Amino acid sequence: MSYEILSKIESPADVKALNEEQLPQLCAEIREKLIDVISVNGGHLSSNLGVVELTVALHRVFDCPADSVVFDVGHQSYTHKMLTGRCGAIDTIRREGGLSGFPKRSESDCDAFNAGHASTSISAALGIAKAKQLAGDPSYTIAVIGDGSLTGGLAYEGLNNAGQHKKNFIVILNDNRMSISRNVGAMARYLSSIRMQPWYRRLKRGTERALSKLPLLGKPIGEVLKRSKSKVKHVMYRHTIFDKLGLSYYGPVDGHNMEDLINALNTVKQSKDPALLHVVTKKGKGYKYAEDDSASYHGIGSFNIDTGEPISAKENFSAVFGRRLCELAAEDSRVCAVTAAMRTGTGLQDFVKLYKDRFFDVGIAEEHAVTFSAGLALSGMLPVFAVYSTFLQRSYDQLIHDASMQGAHLVLAIDRAGVVGEDGETHQGLFDVSMLNAIPDTTVYSPCYFDGLENALTAALFEDEGLVAVRYPRGGEGDKPAGYTTENINYELYGDRDADALLITYGRLFNEAVRAREILKKNGKELCILKLCRVKPIDDRAVRLASGFKNIRFFEEGMRSGSVAERFRDLLDQQGYGGSYKVSAVDEIYVQQASVKSSLHTLGLYAQTMADCILKDSGVSV
Repeated sequence: MSYEILSKIESPADVKALNEEQLPQLCAEIREKLIDVISVNGGHLSSNLGVVELTVALHRVFDCPADSVVFDVGHQSYTHKMLTGRCGAIDTIRREGGLSGFPKRSESDCDAFNAGHASTSISAALGIAKAKQLAGDPSYTIAVIGDGSLTGGLAYEGLNNAGQHKKNFIVILNDNRMSISRNVGAMARYLSSIRMQPWYRRLKRGTERALSKLPLLGKPIGEVLKRSKSKVKHVMYRHTIFDKLGLSYYGPVDGHNMEDLINALNTVKQSKDPALLHVVTKKGKGYKYAEDDSASYHGIGSFNIDTGEPISAKENFSAVFGRRLCELAAEDSRVCAVTAAMRTGTGLQDFVKLYKDRFFDVGIAEEHAVTFSAGLALSGMLPVFAVYSTFLQRSYDQLIHDASMQGAHLVLAIDRAGVVGEDGETHQGLFDVSMLNAIPDTTVYSPCYFDGLENALTAALFEDEGLVAVRYPRGGEGDKPAGYTTENINYELYGDRDADALLITYGRLFNEAVRAREILKKNGKELCILKLCRVKPIDDRAVRLASGFKNIRFFEEGMRSGSVAERFRDLLDQQGYGGSYKVSAVDEIYVQQASVKSSLHTLGLYAQTMADCILKDSGVSV
């Protein structure tokens, strides 16, 4: 496609300069470009296809960056990036050194707030609006929040305060009936009931048109109706929850009708109170495969545009987890699965079909998910909360107070642990081990292979007590080295036990360690590897074995502060260890977007660096 109009858009001012007849073509070109770029780079497809008209309309009506737009969740901001001077770089999105897949203030002054997690926009936008008010700045602040994000408690904390703000504060509710998986809960049903009443808007428009054609009496009658319209609307809608919270409610509006959108945005712009505009969109709009299966195309890797098929569809840890949990649920009716709007992403799509009564999708509400699971556990069930590592961070208080302190036997299936790649700094799974290490009486497994995951999950449910986590990386397993059979659930030594150098690691870094051993062997240097699978508590026998080596280097795909490596060092000190002990881990940085392979290279957590470090620790120059 030639992108005749899109190629000329260098700023929001260029969007305003277009005539109305050009807007549908601009939207078509944006969709074509989104599909083309994401098919190569991967990314969030269906959510971005759904907000094309809404984003174009926003930039027709408001003046960015003077007017601040805060997106929630940030993955729906691709069109915004294309309309704010970054269209020429959109091919680099999610690539190392390229555009972020989320709003990023360092990229553009049109990105008002960084957002990689859900339910943050109203609170952030309200803070921005209050700062403007204090500075005497009359510009607008707009929070664009998906209906899925309204399943998160933070959104309501923001709404509860937003109603007290004066004018020039607008919340746009992008209602596509989906978060990632289909929305659940009372709010989803409530929004559905509002969507069922579009006749009010049609009646209002028809009445206004008819009155405008009546001579003499039409205008006075219209003025009377206009003054009373809020009362009529409230009777018809019986007051919305948003009105009760102090925000004037407008909508629902067809999110793919440009004329309606622009008119609605101009209307809320004139509101004397904080306003909420309810916009109904279709996730995946304009690409059949994404429309038919928006959950699978929410976050997708590279794919074939013509067939919609993923380029690579190898077995992964999420699928293995989901399959094993189904097997365990068949054996024990107490086994339950809990997810925070991520049934497909965490591999639970089969569980919900087989064990619907024991499957609980609580929406984008990780805090609630943990406390809810603790309640299940304390009442005799065996709950497994499947969650991405980055999202588990949101429930830290609940892990401590509601699960661990009460001794609730809750299992955390922590997906996307470690470096995640192109989703970048907001989604890296590098903090969960440090978090969990600080919680007493917690067990943490970090297997390297599929069979290790299956065995750890079984032990977590039926052998361990209290809070137990099984963490595993994004993607598939590496190749097992020669002579390696089933992964030990606790720890194991691999290599020459008489070597003076010991490399300790866990999770997928074991694959890099094996390659490092091969590199060293070619250089006449023997290496022994201690692979931990259970990283908390660390087995005393593993520590005693390690204490027999002269040089030890611990490589960890996680934050150094609070790491397994730090705890291992403490245990060695208690044994009176006098040899050399050094650590390579992630130290005081947020890891930026790049492929997993490139990130591990940058962090020094790959085979050649491991080998170089071992040689240097042994006094060999490299």
